[in-house]
Amino acid sequence: MVERKIWVVWGGIFTDTSFTKLEAGTEELHGPFHDEATALRAWQDNMRRKVDIASHRLFVMEAKTTA
Repeated sequence: MVERKIWVVWGGIFTDTSFTKLEAGTEELHGPFHDEATALRAWQDNMRRKVDIASHRLFVMEAKTTA
């Protein structure tokens, strides 16, 4: 099996600053991306759009796949 890595950007607007529970309907998922640099650019672009919302957070997450 060949191990491949992909990245996604996930998050949304959280119910409080513990960042453990998303407000319903605010979920965001961007990707998958084939390299971390592209995922980081997507993270930065999407974070800028909601900079005024203190409880908005996005996370770059790495996933390993097998094929």
